[in-house]
Amino acid sequence: MTPDRDLRALGAALGAVLGSAVGDALGAPFEFGPEGAFSARFPVPGQGGEMCGGGGWDPGEATDDTQMAVLVGESLLEHGGLELPDVFRRFQRWAAAEPKDIGLQTEAVLGSGDSWDLAAALHFQVSQRAAGNGALMRAAPSAVYFARCGQEATMAAARRIAALTHGDRAAWEGTAVFHALVRAALDGRDPLAALPEILRAVHPDHRARYGTVLDPGWHPDLATEFNGAVWPCLGSAVWALRTTESYEGAVRAAVDLGGDTDTVAAVTGGLAGAVYGADAVPERWTRALHVPLPGFGGRVLRAGEPAGLAEGLAAAGGSGV
Repeated sequence: MTPDRDLRALGAALGAVLGSAVGDALGAPFEFGPEGAFSARFPVPGQGGEMCGGGGWDPGEATDDTQMAVLVGESLLEHGGLELPDVFRRFQRWAAAEPKDIGLQTEAVLGSGDSWDLAAALHFQVSQRAAGNGALMRAAPSAVYFARCGQEATMAAARRIAALTHGDRAAWEGTAVFHALVRAALDGRDPLAALPEILRAVHPDHRARYGTVLDPGWHPDLATEFNGAVWPCLGSAVWALRTTESYEGAVRAAVDLGGDTDTVAAVTGGLAGAVYGADAVPERWTRALHVPLPGFGGRVLRAGEPAGLAEGLAAAGGSGV
């Protein structure tokens, strides 16, 4: 790589991780609210106060989306690659500390007492419901780490991490698509233009479903499921990226969709941050960002620490697939 390309790729990596965390914190107070609530409250972009808190969240406080993402990223760095039992143990330790928010399915899997390689699969056998967006929401750090490994390897890593908590392949495939989109952005390509190639790598049983929600003609109003499901969540994030022209515009559009606003905005923020770079994430939003880590000695990460995590992942990436 040339120095300019290295610098751009680093900015994209920082943007993906920081952008996801900021989207999560921005969207959290509006979760399960109506469409347009964010713009109704903050009609003029840049007027300030948008990291408003509410719904049990302090201003700028990141939710389980970013908390779990940090745990994945730190495990990758400490082990020099993907050590799935360690990631699962970190998730269990976090869940046992009773975080403010945790998905019902994720909580059931982590608290089941089953081993890391069986817990999600056994839960899915009984419930037949495991296609939520709880694996997709935490994928920005791993997407950065595995970006250098090539499309096949980064998608395979995404599936393996998703399978720790989600037994439905639909969740694996959505997370794999996100990994591949971030990889394209970090490589300096247009991730939307890469979609046809990425979709060809999706498991055949799920290709049509993802092809529908990722099509340029799709709109979130066409979703047949709540955006807490993995495919409309990812589709909504790609729609927000496609129909806006900035990081801020994409994340605002995501939060304005209503529903599972923290996760849709986290996924959108990861994609838009990778496309537009860390400098595009408004400082008035990053200033308030903080990421509590229940179960880990009262640690609370501030904005500079997720950025440092992203830098480490970008530098160390490409190993331990």
